[in-house]
Amino acid sequence: MKIQDNYDEQFIIYSDKYEASRVVADEMCNVIEEIGLAGGLPVLGLATGATPEIIYKYLIEAYQKGKSFAKTICFNLDEYYPIQKENPNSFYYSMYKQLFNYIDIPDNNIHIPHIGTLDTPLHDFCKDYENKINQVGGIDLQILGIGENGHIAFNEPGSDFNSLTRLVDLDEVTRKNAAADFGGVSAVPNQGITMGIQSILQAKKIILLAFGENKGRIMNRLLYEPITPDLPASFLKLHSNCQFVLDEACAKNIKYMDIT
Repeated sequence: MKIQDNYDEQFIIYSDKYEASRVVADEMCNVIEEIGLAGGLPVLGLATGATPEIIYKYLIEAYQKGKSFAKTICFNLDEYYPIQKENPNSFYYSMYKQLFNYIDIPDNNIHIPHIGTLDTPLHDFCKDYENKINQVGGIDLQILGIGENGHIAFNEPGSDFNSLTRLVDLDEVTRKNAAADFGGVSAVPNQGITMGIQSILQAKKIILLAFGENKGRIMNRLLYEPITPDLPASFLKLHSNCQFVLDEACAKNIKYMDIT
């Protein structure tokens, strides 16, 4: 496995998360426009949580100014398991609350790896999710956040390079970080469904976002430590078109990172 040349130059620093989010939202709109003009259907990979929330506000703003998402296809990275769609902590609920309720994307263009508590064969569901991505030609632009333990999506430490969409056990760090939303760690699901490392790396372009001082430590590890399953985000170093978008609050806590 070969790390891409000039890997550290892929780190792009903005003054704050609002400037960074605006640039990324504009990039997403550009991808939609360029592929649409070429007669294709743009495919976006989306994340949930606080990190991309500002991006979604800018996308809503773009829609209100005339941007259409009617031919855009979206695939979300992950979801808790089991959890009901109506649960405010489900990623399904969050995506509609933060974005889908406010733009013109059709419901049948929205894909979230959610099966709730239905008696659905998990293996078949996960395989079908991968097939749906492949059937539309793969993901054109994948948006990622990063966990404090280095996870991307729910690919927790120890995730295999060749992993695809699957059911996983959630790391204790991940569950503790979600505890406040659920009213205690005991209420956080122990498992989740996630796109795999290989699923993510197959995207044509990847943008990973890291905002705030608390993400500086894990981004420092990502920049300077070798590729290892113990740091799942480190596999992104192998991708030929991956950007790491940081705000100054995050970058100033990365050793040797120049933010001048």
